[in-house]
Amino acid sequence: MPKLWDATIESHRQAVHQAILDVGAALVRAHGPAAVTMSQIAKDAGIGRATLYKYFPDVASIVTAWQEQQIAQHLDQLAAANEEGQDPATRLKAVLIAYARAVHAHHDDQLFALVHRSEQAGHAQERLHSFLAGLIAEATTTRAVRTDAEPGQLANYCLFALAAAAAMPDEAAVGKLVEVVAAGLRP
Repeated sequence: MPKLWDATIESHRQAVHQAILDVGAALVRAHGPAAVTMSQIAKDAGIGRATLYKYFPDVASIVTAWQEQQIAQHLDQLAAANEEGQDPATRLKAVLIAYARAVHAHHDDQLFALVHRSEQAGHAQERLHSFLAGLIAEATTTRAVRTDAEPGQLANYCLFALAAAAAMPDEAAVGKLVEVVAAGLRP
């Protein structure tokens, strides 16, 4: 089979897969997970039910795949923020800002509430905690972060404190929250 044909088929499959995830997420947001049917998803995605079942067996698996995609995107955003600075303290601040903005951006999204209660979210939270603890440990070597508490404890402090970004009225308030959290990390 020619490479062009392979690429075309693969890109088509990826487009259909993404359309299913997007439509499924939109329907779950609008109606709740219990009210969404595979027939609705197929119709709104513009595909046949048989095609939909080739990709996913049920609505729950669509929601799970969407959750995994969202979690991966958020972790990628934090990893990208980690690359924004040369020194660990600058990178740590960039990661805290990115995390707080993500929390704030999805504070009233019921679908994200489902994401945060999922098993995938538990694994992602562990990865996030480990990532942040490692960055904090790195920042302690430059004396930019306090050393009277373990990096894991400071990571917990950051994650729990930045969860308050969900209740902030605007980006300015989110920025102030990050400043307060960052001040709590300083020696």
